[in-house]
Amino acid sequence: MLPFVRVALLSSAALLAVPAHAAPDPVADPAAAPDAQDVRTSAGTGAADDAEEIIVTARHRLESSQEVPLAISVVGGDHIDNTGAFNVGRLQALTPTVQFYTSNPRNSTVNIRGLGVPFGLTNDGIEQGVGIYVDDVYYSRVASATFDFLDVRQIEVLRGPQGTLYGKNTTAGALNITSREPSFDFTGRAEVSVGNLGFKQAKAAVSGPLSDKLAARVAISATGRNGTLFNRATSTWVNAQDNLGLRGQLLWRPSDSVNVTLAGDFSTQNPECCAQVYVRTGLTQRALSRQYAALTAAQNYAVPSTNPYDRVTDVDADLNAGNKIGGASLRIKADLGGGTLTSVTAWRFWDWKPSNDRDFIGLPITTKSQNPSQQDQYTQELRFNHSTDRLDYVVGLFGFSQKVRTQGLQQQGAAASRFLLSGALASDPSVLNGLTSTNDIRLDNTSAALYGQLSWKPLPGLALQPGIRVNYDRKTGLYSSVVTNGAGQPVTFASTDPRIVAQRGVLAPQRFEPQFSAWNFSWDFTASYELAPDVRAYATYAKSFKTGGINLNGVPADNAGNPLLAAATVKPERVHHWELGLKSQFWDRKVTLNLAAFRTDIDDFQALVSNGQLGVLRGYLANAEQVRSQGLEWDLSFRPSDRFNAYVNGAYTDATYRKFVDAPCPPELAGGTTATAGQIPSAPGTPGGISPASCDISGQRLPGVSKWSISYGAEANLPAHLLGAEGEAYLGVDGNARTRFSSNPSPSAYTWIDGYALTNLRLGFRAKGRFDVFGWVRNAFNVNYLEQLAVASGNTGLIVGSVGDQRTWGGTIKVEF
Repeated sequence: MLPFVRVALLSSAALLAVPAHAAPDPVADPAAAPDAQDVRTSAGTGAADDAEEIIVTARHRLESSQEVPLAISVVGGDHIDNTGAFNVGRLQALTPTVQFYTSNPRNSTVNIRGLGVPFGLTNDGIEQGVGIYVDDVYYSRVASATFDFLDVRQIEVLRGPQGTLYGKNTTAGALNITSREPSFDFTGRAEVSVGNLGFKQAKAAVSGPLSDKLAARVAISATGRNGTLFNRATSTWVNAQDNLGLRGQLLWRPSDSVNVTLAGDFSTQNPECCAQVYVRTGLTQRALSRQYAALTAAQNYAVPSTNPYDRVTDVDADLNAGNKIGGASLRIKADLGGGTLTSVTAWRFWDWKPSNDRDFIGLPITTKSQNPSQQDQYTQELRFNHSTDRLDYVVGLFGFSQKVRTQGLQQQGAAASRFLLSGALASDPSVLNGLTSTNDIRLDNTSAALYGQLSWKPLPGLALQPGIRVNYDRKTGLYSSVVTNGAGQPVTFASTDPRIVAQRGVLAPQRFEPQFSAWNFSWDFTASYELAPDVRAYATYAKSFKTGGINLNGVPADNAGNPLLAAATVKPERVHHWELGLKSQFWDRKVTLNLAAFRTDIDDFQALVSNGQLGVLRGYLANAEQVRSQGLEWDLSFRPSDRFNAYVNGAYTDATYRKFVDAPCPPELAGGTTATAGQIPSAPGTPGGISPASCDISGQRLPGVSKWSISYGAEANLPAHLLGAEGEAYLGVDGNARTRFSSNPSPSAYTWIDGYALTNLRLGFRAKGRFDVFGWVRNAFNVNYLEQLAVASGNTGLIVGSVGDQRTWGGTIKVEF
């Protein structure tokens, strides 16, 4: 066991010896939070939204969200259930500042305000910019975002740097997810949904006392759905859903001042997934005979449909997205009279077993592409909260240890030579058929931090809030790629055989062991003032950082094949963040309007680059000079009576590369003869043209970010009776809309996704505290839209994409007891 974990366990055990005091202060003890049906939310409509206050735990104590001087959106568990937003991917429909993209669970991205991690790139050697916390436990793998929420009470979306409040440093924001806790009264809830496409979902939770000091809670969730794409190669429906999650908790209260919660969870996915479909082609600067149309015609091949909304593919490689995640945690909270001491000790694992078709079509170009990966993670956090009328503070220690082991495999097929080579070798399938890269990728990651934040109220209505963070990070890794050809011969840089030379141009052997370590200091300061009752303004400046990383997807090499170790590490991002906000309630708190204006400048932004100074063209992870994300956000909710409520939340986000002079070129400027000094590159999309070694995309937009994005909803109800039960009949609508966005790290004319608007409807009857039955329609107007586009490798001009769900419908029954 790691030393810091051993120390923490001893410290946690010592808490149990704390003498009894008065009952825990609900302001300092999130465990005392009311249940979901008592919590109002800023993104939600329905029965759970009739309380006067939106209660959050963003600063590790219970308080009204209107009193917290930061931009925060709150989504309650009931609204998550009602809208079908059962994972982070669907949460973005309710919170317009969140962006989520995925081609499979490993290749997933969660960003806030366009910032977080590089778009479309998975690299174990870098950190998330958006932290995901579940009951105070940090989830380091973004794959967790694809699993179903499990017995969730509330989700808080915190925008902007949060390093002085949370254990793991996060520069873009955090998702603070709170589960329902065990209760000393016997309670339970169950929910069953069925719908078209074979959709089936069941959720259940039961809680109650085992003794007068011990309570338990057990929850389960299962989701299944047929695939949404038909694969003609296998006559099966792919991109299915197949999720199962279990969670158990024990709550021990040895005294009124001590809570001990032991929790464990396990979730698994095993769908036939994840295929992307043909969307379009665009001219590159490759020779016309080497572009997609000519290459497929030469092999008498045509995709089953050139309309992505026909939802048909013919991928010929195995598909699988086997995914397991789970862990255990011990959380001890003790009221010491002068404050609350919390210890959170946790272990988590992740096991990823994929199979992919990375040529995206029914030709055997890349017949295997998979990166099975296993992770173990240990975290320990000690945190002390103190709260008085004029002074609040939180101070914490955090330790993190992570081990990741990945076994990569890529194999080329009989059609690879035709697609990837030129000249006489292109007509010989044996050159690349069977060419195989076997990769051993390892990461050992350790970090530790001291953080704290103080809130001082020197005058009535005025609060001054400084915060600091001292952080140490160390990463060591291994990247080892061994390449063999179809004849079983090793592919090396020592050989001058033209076939071997061609083979290593497609898959090159490489080995290096990168290391990174650094100390960082960051701080923030917020001033807030109550301008009038229920009207508070705040201003924030934060100087933060995102820790450096190591390249674990390969780096450029010199002519002898030696890795250029200058590219093996990535510098930390340096973040400067400014924010102004206004939080207000009026008309007897029936209307809530919150506004935020922000600007975030990042120097040494971690991105995919092609650095001409190194004399190579291979893309790899490095630092772009500067990016900026700035914009305006609003959260508006309207609740004039118990019979009607509505909300409109929106964001304008201008996220651009301020300076990025050596970016990879978009496909219309790639694939030709590389320009030498003094040569002028050809116009975009010129077959057989001259391509720049890299492109200057300064001033262009960051990928995945719409300039305008909104979410909205409303619900009306009337008194009614059903089966002898008194309740209310209701009609609800929820929707989201966004303008167009780029789906390529370097903006391309071929990879812009048009904006779209989606609308969901529900009609039902509920008897509060007893049952709720409703029918629902999602994407009610059957809008065709794309979630993501990708440029296929080889500069052939093929663009593929992930198609959003068509109209779905069904019904749900929920019971409580």
